[in-house]
Amino acid sequence: MSKETKRRQALIYHAKPQPGKIKVVPTKPYSTQRDLALAYSPGVAEPCKEIHKDKDQVYKYTAKGNIVAVISNGTAVLGLGDIGPEASKPVMEGKCLLFKIFADIDGIDIELDTKDVDTFVETVKTMAPTFGGINLEDIKAPEAFEIERRLKEELDIPVMHDDQHGTAIISAAALLNALELAGKEIDKVRIVISGAGAAAVSCTRLYKAFGAKGENILMLDSKGVIRKDRENLTPEKQEFATEMELDTLDEALVGADVFIGLSVADIMTAEMLESMADNPIVFAMANPDPEISYDLAIKTRKDIIMATGRSDHPNQVNNVLGFPFIFRGALDVRATKINEEMKMAAVKALANLAKQPVPEQVNIVYGETRLAFSRDYIIPKPFDPRLISEIPPAVARAAMESGVAKEPITDWNRYEAELLVRSGDEKKVMRMLMNRAKGNPKRIVFAEADQLDVLKTAQIAYEEGIAHPILLGNRTLIENLMTELEFDADIPIIDNFGIESLEKREHYAERYWIGRKRRGTTLYGANLKMRHRNYFGAMMVLEGDADGMISGYTRAYSTVVKPIFEVIGRAAEVARAATVHIMITPKGPYFLADTSIIIDPTAEELAAIARMTANLAVAFGFEPVLALLSYTNFGSSDHPNARKVRRAVELLHEQDPVLQVDGEIQADYALNREMNQNQFPFSKLVDRKVNTLIFPNLESANITYKLLKELYGAEAIGPIMLGLRRAVHVIPMGASVEEMVNMTAVAVIDAQEREKRKQAHLKNS
Repeated sequence: MSKETKRRQALIYHAKPQPGKIKVVPTKPYSTQRDLALAYSPGVAEPCKEIHKDKDQVYKYTAKGNIVAVISNGTAVLGLGDIGPEASKPVMEGKCLLFKIFADIDGIDIELDTKDVDTFVETVKTMAPTFGGINLEDIKAPEAFEIERRLKEELDIPVMHDDQHGTAIISAAALLNALELAGKEIDKVRIVISGAGAAAVSCTRLYKAFGAKGENILMLDSKGVIRKDRENLTPEKQEFATEMELDTLDEALVGADVFIGLSVADIMTAEMLESMADNPIVFAMANPDPEISYDLAIKTRKDIIMATGRSDHPNQVNNVLGFPFIFRGALDVRATKINEEMKMAAVKALANLAKQPVPEQVNIVYGETRLAFSRDYIIPKPFDPRLISEIPPAVARAAMESGVAKEPITDWNRYEAELLVRSGDEKKVMRMLMNRAKGNPKRIVFAEADQLDVLKTAQIAYEEGIAHPILLGNRTLIENLMTELEFDADIPIIDNFGIESLEKREHYAERYWIGRKRRGTTLYGANLKMRHRNYFGAMMVLEGDADGMISGYTRAYSTVVKPIFEVIGRAAEVARAATVHIMITPKGPYFLADTSIIIDPTAEELAAIARMTANLAVAFGFEPVLALLSYTNFGSSDHPNARKVRRAVELLHEQDPVLQVDGEIQADYALNREMNQNQFPFSKLVDRKVNTLIFPNLESANITYKLLKELYGAEAIGPIMLGLRRAVHVIPMGASVEEMVNMTAVAVIDAQEREKRKQAHLKNS
């Protein structure tokens, strides 16, 4: 992808469909006059009076307790430097977005047009009653130190400069684990810090809090080693100045155990790395390019333990592992500050989490067979769902134990359950799917590539590394559209009508005829069918010339499915194919089946649909909990429709006793755990969050997913084909580009799973 294309995409993302990345959404009803009278005048006077009597009631009657201000003056933005408050706003909005999606915290970005410390502090103090916490961001040193110090002293809400403490907390957790793996003790190792800004100072202070000795630490700035005999040192640099007669990084690194890079790219050479002690620990955290490239580092030292700030290498030091969860814990006990005890608790919780067994969901996302505590896994991954249930409780406990919590937690089980509800699963599933697809992209045929939106989908899949597209369609039209889209890529274009495809058409026709000759197909007829893209594309997949296919944008579902069933066919163990839609809802992802194929399944077919859907959920990293839905509950009706669902459940219990499934059950009882517990305590779904819904017939499933999509804006991924021999998927006619990109990721993951099963079979045979 060219720089200009990336630039254009970034600008479009921030500008469309509406400018910016965040908005305010009401949390109370507002549809009636009564609602409005309660929301504003006269009803609003009552909470105002209660708060006037007791200021702490503001947490009960307003959103203050879940709002964090993300505040900057734009003087040290990312790698851009001093670009001013207006230009920093996209970054601050992005930070608010991360607060919301990872910890359900409402971030409000505030950009201040001042470089004066006094003005900055007074302005924040004046507006502080609005917020439950203050996240300072992208403020240059040394002003950042003074601003944070004063605000922490003068405010009674949590204040944290994430550029300093976020990096410190994550890297400290990684350092503790790296030292354990290297067999070294923190009070004995020599540490070299490249960089003397806010992050470097905070990191070094935190390392010292965990036992690192000042006499074993060397810090460097752009002038070299910070020595006590240098003039005009800031107080922060004086704190870490050394008496050693060293000047340069290469001198400082001789015999060093640890290198912490918070400076600029490529300042560390292979020779410098060679000079370090055995089992060197190198955290090269400059972004976007580290102080030494990962590939060069691991090539130079086989005994290295390395971390970077990048997501494409192991051990990413990513602040998103810290700040959302630290503020979550602080807000939930109404902490008056974020103190050293709370930060250290976050460090220990992160370090400990990396040593625990990793959920299969995380292994799947990152394309790993089995992540485990090791040199390549010293800190948790950002997509680890356990972060929100581990870090906030540790921070909250530390706040309580250190005496800064104004509202202590008493029921920890309930608190952890509430945290899981806040975890933002509705969008995590798509991030996980995309990340997993990128881990091992497959060759996907786009059977209608001469359609603009389909080609846009292929372009995104290519540029994002989701898939290796194969463009099937009219070559001239495709090339013209590629020019229009500035889609400049050397990828296959196949015109199945063109003379260039004659040999392939004849080969595919013969193969198709061999499989269908006793079903009324002639060789001449087979040749004609290969001029139809869905037949040709399906044959590409069947013959191994592609790993998967996406089609259906221009034709009715039934028209597209026919050639796919004829060419691909069902898997050997499958009696009937079915489909699933994954619905991304505010309460998390739900798997719905069968939404597109079997009109009125039998009990046996319902059981088969349930098993295939459960397998799909597992493949995507979820533990399936299934409810077989009906208009009735557990035998309250003896109608044949109810008996069918009941029998399907009996079959599932007999065939797979471990599977978490029950029914027949009404949808509200399946989804409302309290209702289910009260009325049906014997149910296998009690105390479990149902995430898979099996419907008694096609019309109920199809109507439900479309209602969820249109009435509530739930994102639909599907229909996902189950039970075919190959990874072929049919999109809804006229699907959006976003829907097609999602289905491309699904097709890639489907192909990945089939490849895994094939390799496992070959290994065992």
